[in-house]
Amino acid sequence: MPTSRFRRGSGSPGGRFAVVDPATGEAFDEAPDQRPEELDGIVDRARAAWPGWRADPAARATALLAAADRVEAAGEDLAPLLTREQGKPLAESLAEVARTAARLRYFADLGAPPQPISDGRPVSSELRWRSLGPVAAIVPWNFPLQLASAKFAPALAAGNTMVLKPSPFTPLATRLLASVVATALPDDVLTVVTGREPLGSRLASHPGIRHVTFTGSVPTGRAVAAGAAASLARVTLELGGNDAAILLDDVDVERVADRLFWAAFRNCGQVCMAVKRVYAPARIHAEVVEALAQRAKTVVVGPGLDPGSRLGPVNNAAQLDRVERCTARALADGARAVVGGRRMDRPGYFFAPTILADVPPDSPVVTEEQFGPVLPVLPYARLDEAVAAANDTGFGLGGSVWGTDQDRAEAVADRLECGTAWINHHGELSLAQPFAGVKESGVGVAGGPWGLYGNLRPFVVHRPEEP
Repeated sequence: MPTSRFRRGSGSPGGRFAVVDPATGEAFDEAPDQRPEELDGIVDRARAAWPGWRADPAARATALLAAADRVEAAGEDLAPLLTREQGKPLAESLAEVARTAARLRYFADLGAPPQPISDGRPVSSELRWRSLGPVAAIVPWNFPLQLASAKFAPALAAGNTMVLKPSPFTPLATRLLASVVATALPDDVLTVVTGREPLGSRLASHPGIRHVTFTGSVPTGRAVAAGAAASLARVTLELGGNDAAILLDDVDVERVADRLFWAAFRNCGQVCMAVKRVYAPARIHAEVVEALAQRAKTVVVGPGLDPGSRLGPVNNAAQLDRVERCTARALADGARAVVGGRRMDRPGYFFAPTILADVPPDSPVVTEEQFGPVLPVLPYARLDEAVAAANDTGFGLGGSVWGTDQDRAEAVADRLECGTAWINHHGELSLAQPFAGVKESGVGVAGGPWGLYGNLRPFVVHRPEEP
């Protein structure tokens, strides 16, 4: 891994904690374990930086564009460090860095202009948009840089300052990213804090924070919302999904098999909007299972820094245990592992890519978010049954429908209870589109102009048309 040309942030009197390489299961570095009481000073400094940052939209845009350039230039440092602590293949880490820079550019150019309001009265009214103040973001370990930028890019573009907390499993690349971005910003506009609980819960409930954005599990999201409620801070919560892919009876299995496989297994299945269940017509179920199993058998699994690796390890020991338990329960319930179904016999947190058939529909691998390289494929007799099964979940993030007749597929997709539906692909998002879930998949909207306005509050000025 190249030696970093950038500082990774200052230390903390609170001590340090180990950061583990999931490809080896061994610690390779440390990060500051900051104390919750340090947040008072950090939030105070963010508040002090806010008036200057919010005052000049043009200067903000220039700064964010400069930050994007510097992120791209730092890719040779950021991407290997991200792979080392997260596990994903280096090519995916490089793509994550590129997406981070692209998001900074998108929000730098977006803007929130004033809007005149006309209601027929002899009063001139104008809607203007104001920033909120210091805001907070709590980011998970699956896409540390991409999800961090999805939170700080619109927040900073709107004129807020931010305190950002990454997962303790992936703190290093986020600290390095923030230090790169900070070279283009005034002091204390973007601050990263790292540490273990109760640092995150204290940040979410801090009285000086006006908006909390969080991506992670449903139980933690509820705790974040409860903490933020104490100061009536806004919350935006993205809480995962259990996305279903419905294959129609006219689908060309071989044509879509690669796309379907990678929609489920990218980043070792650790994607909130990954395909986590497949419903196939009974008459082609065996063909679908075999096509996916063949890809699972032949995909190269290994450390993300190895050039030939297409799938890396599960990120951490606790998640590996969860994937193993979920799979073992399915097998005990009568499911069959067509391929995989177990940990790999090698150092690190590797689980063999797994395709499950004969899975009971009430097995946790179907009803819950497994968040790993395991995919159940279930048969259906009637299309209405598949749609009902796809919707029979507490989640509602995304879903997809696959078939030759795209108009028919779109009509089926319109019946899915989720925030985003795809036709013949899955999980692809534009920077310009909203991203939101229904049911337990979240509260609020990220992405596009909606993500920017979620970081602003309306302010209306009225004046008579004549003095």
